[in-house]
Amino acid sequence: MSYFALATIEIVLLGLLSGIAGTLIVIRRRSFFAVALSHSTFPGGVAFAVLGWNLLLGQALFAVVLVLIMTLLSRIPGQGRQVTSGVVLSFGFALGTLLAGLNPGLGVPVEALLVGSPLGVDLSDIAATASVLVIALIAVGLTGRKILFHTFDPVGYAAAGFRTWPVELVVTGIIAASTVVAMPAVGAILGVAILIGPAATARLIAPQLSWIPPIAAVVGVGSGVAGLWISRDFGVAAGGAIGLVVTAVFVLVLLGRAVLARVRGAGRTNFVTVGTSRSTREVRDAAAKA
Repeated sequence: MSYFALATIEIVLLGLLSGIAGTLIVIRRRSFFAVALSHSTFPGGVAFAVLGWNLLLGQALFAVVLVLIMTLLSRIPGQGRQVTSGVVLSFGFALGTLLAGLNPGLGVPVEALLVGSPLGVDLSDIAATASVLVIALIAVGLTGRKILFHTFDPVGYAAAGFRTWPVELVVTGIIAASTVVAMPAVGAILGVAILIGPAATARLIAPQLSWIPPIAAVVGVGSGVAGLWISRDFGVAAGGAIGLVVTAVFVLVLLGRAVLARVRGAGRTNFVTVGTSRSTREVRDAAAKA
């Protein structure tokens, strides 16, 4: 199988995964957490590159450590999730930069860890992404109702006697695993672009909540494949091209929604104005006849 075919399969799987992980990130407002996690696993990849081991495994193990650190820090009074994510982001990225600086002769370029390359993925990367996709589907299928209940009514969820930590564990696990498996294709910096962007776009146009996952999956697959083809035809970085296409689709949908809302608003205004003028004329005619 050619490298481009492998890259296409990987991007399609990540696009489908954006319908699950991306939706959870967007509706539960975990965007900064996902960004912090993707950047902070950088030292795990560098450390395993130094040891000559699998980079994806190193990033996954470091992601587990970071999630535990975030959980512990979030329990400190007065420290919210955003604050702990920022602390872990700074720590992880600084440690990764330090390790990369101390080991300039890495077998894998640091740029590959930061921006990734879908054209460099292999069957093991595809297998890891497919496994996460299947596990995420099963997990959401089993706990989807509780996740929605906790997301939109956490007080009622607790009052109903449900425990919070199982839902947090499932959501955090899906987000962390999805972020890690996206790194070989789009790197630590752009790793969340293909996860968050499609879901954010879907939220703008979805008529109801249940439509967000399928729309996000379609947008993710379409944007990812389009960016991949652009990178091949124009000789530009694949990860960057995918990230720009995802962003461009979001901006176009946002602008289209704003224009449509303005047109609808103008139509309603004209209708009211015409109706008011007609009513005014009818009153004047009636008065004249009287």
